[in-house]
Amino acid sequence: PKGHFTVYVGESEKKRFVIPLSYLNNPLFQELLCQAEEEFGFYHPMGGLTIPCTEELFIDVTSHLRKP
Repeated sequence: PKGHFTVYVGESEKKRFVIPLSYLNNPLFQELLCQAEEEFGFYHPMGGLTIPCTEELFIDVTSHLRKP
């Protein structure tokens, strides 16, 4: 949907999440992006943005971002 982007999350098996673009400005989410950069650099064979954390951690972080 407009205003959202796709990320792949997981350590071995990847799950697809569609999240709001507004998350990109959040320091918690930016930390996940830094982890992705450290692990994969700016190229990853899946072709999408992949975040190397557990699905549980990703859901926990994004649940905090949804709160007003």
